[in-house]
Amino acid sequence: MQVISSKDNEIIKKIRSLKEKKYRDIENSYIIEGIKLVKEAIAEKTKIRQIVICEECLDNEIDKDTLYEIAKYDVIYVTEKVFNLITDVKTPQGIIAVVEKSNTQNQIDYSQDIIVVLDGIQDPGNLGTILRTVDSANLNQIILSQGVADPYNPKVVRSTMGAIFRLNIIESKNIIDTLKEIKNNKFKVMVTALDTKKSIYNVDYNKKAIVIGNEANGVSKEVQVLADEKVKIPMLGKTESLNASVATGIIVYEYVRRKL
Repeated sequence: MQVISSKDNEIIKKIRSLKEKKYRDIENSYIIEGIKLVKEAIAEKTKIRQIVICEECLDNEIDKDTLYEIAKYDVIYVTEKVFNLITDVKTPQGIIAVVEKSNTQNQIDYSQDIIVVLDGIQDPGNLGTILRTVDSANLNQIILSQGVADPYNPKVVRSTMGAIFRLNIIESKNIIDTLKEIKNNKFKVMVTALDTKKSIYNVDYNKKAIVIGNEANGVSKEVQVLADEKVKIPMLGKTESLNASVATGIIVYEYVRRKL
């Protein structure tokens, strides 16, 4: 078994480059880290291009069945020094995988009741939590406007807890055109806003595109003009607005409550 010990190895250089969005886009792939995410990727039959293992820092709790599954892939072994150049976490588990992006088709699925659309969400933690929430409601897609944090950023990927493997992430080049297309397919556009009396509890959730806005500025004016409905989350305290991921969770789970 050959163990790579040089940071100048071409394979290592290529993997390290995936820390930057530019190279993730060029290679159409991204990095996942930790045994849980790797196991999830295998279970979801995600296209894994390569698995990197550092035996010196490998988590001893990895079971034999998982090691057997991992062995079916292109596995390379590296020293701890080299692994530390690749890892993005403070306490690595000794395993990283390079995964192919799954959004090869940018087509919207109109068979579902609601479509979640993010307009300018910039915080990676918020984005990852939203992806996880959407997946938990058995929704299979999400639409991102330009300016949204990169969904394949390592922090986003970690916070999705595996949801990223099950979602079709559609990155819109022009959110207005995308929403017009959605409206043409008999969906109504619903936006979150403060300047309305209509509550999220007083609307239906049938064939709706629900737009969640930027953390600081909310939904953009251009999108608000296009909207069929404006809604807000009623609040009893003095706080005027909620964290974007919290707001998404409340709205999505009002939809879930109706389904139940």
